[in-house]
Amino acid sequence: EVQLVESGGGLVQAGGSLRLSCAASGFTFDDYAIGWFRQAPGKEREGPFSCISRRDGSTYYTDSVKGRVTISSDNAKDTVYLQMNSLKPEDTAIYYCGAERTICQAMGVIPDYWGQGTQVTVSS
Repeated sequence: EVQLVESGGGLVQAGGSLRLSCAASGFTFDDYAIGWFRQAPGKEREGPFSCISRRDGSTYYTDSVKGRVTISSDNAKDTVYLQMNSLKPEDTAIYYCGAERTICQAMGVIPDYWGQGTQVTVSS
């Protein structure tokens, strides 16, 4: 059974940090790009705003998070991490990881697999 399980969300004050995790199982992790998406209250899901490609090791960030977010991968654990710093109230959203059998440059908005999401709330 394919599973993506996010964790690490929570409530943090503006300027704070969180590290999200995306643990994968049930598929060949090395063939996939893992992207992070988010859905703010009342808005459509957006992303991927960050991505890491297991196939070529490349990473990707949108301008909205560049410099504040770092994506990394623990190959031994089939887990991708998203370190988020300098959080802002507008970062409040449900954060999802998604997996697609491609590289980051080709990753679409609807990956092959989704996690269940983890809530991030940033207070002002």
